Amino acid sequence: MAIITFPLPRPRLPQMPLSVVLVAILFVVIVVLAVLAPWIAPQDPNDQSLLARLRPPGYTYRDVTYLLGTDDLGRDLLSRVLYGARISLAVSVLSVAVSTVVGVSLGMVAGWYRGWVETLIMRAVDIMMSIPAILLAVLTVAVLGPGFIKLVLVLGLTRWPRYTRVAFGQTLTVAGLPFIRASELAGAGAGRILIHHILPNIAGPILIVATAEFGLMILFESGLSFLGLGIQPPTPSWGSIMSVGRQYLERAPWIVFVPGACLFLLVFSVNVLGDWLRDWIDPRSRSR
Repeated sequence: MAIITFPLPRPRLPQMPLSVVLVAILFVVIVVLAVLAPWIAPQDPNDQSLLARLRPPGYTYRDVTYLLGTDDLGRDLLSRVLYGARISLAVSVLSVAVSTVVGVSLGMVAGWYRGWVETLIMRAVDIMMSIPAILLAVLTVAVLGPGFIKLVLVLGLTRWPRYTRVAFGQTLTVAGLPFIRASELAGAGAGRILIHHILPNIAGPILIVATAEFGLMILFESGLSFLGLGIQPPTPSWGSIMSVGRQYLERAPWIVFVPGACLFLLVFSVNVLGDWLRDWIDPRSRSR
């Protein structure tokens, strides 16, 4: 017998204010520039020219114009910022994906089976959330060593408890609805009910959490790279660029200012879009 999914009603899409539209355009521009970095970057981000080191924006050397200046090794800052955006976005997307899969899966299992399964999972959540996330990430990376894959796994596996809590609470609510009981009577197993019935109906709150976590992952990646525990040189990342630039803050402030401004704009746009998304999915949270 075919089993039909009955999604909960979703609020109508609200009108997007002009300010949110502008922020969405900003976010799309940053993402497009990051994706197209290999084709639009004026220079190789790792090409060095020591005779052109620490030059201000607009400096021209040997018929090459450095629009955003150069760093301590004479590398084009614009090219490094563009490639750094790729790193920040890639790490953030993958780490959010890891934490979402792990956290939502555990939350749904705990909310469906209850009993000792719930106790075991939720106590693990309490333990993980009692440890500051950035401290746990720093300690883990310090033990495992830096690297792209390790950074993604560390960030993903330190942030899953938040998804678990949300998924657990939402699963408890949806599991008590009549159509879930009807699916059980029709012969649907636990796996089918969780994937085809409960997951679509808790996707909204999970998406809100993922949006907030996305901005946080960008900050975590930049912070770890700034401390030398994230992406390693010569691969450019916004955090590592600012880490180098702090040594030349008085002489070449653009090395810190440019990636710092990009980091601010990206996180700001993600947070604004996340707030708007929350208002769409949960109109009760909207201020009147």
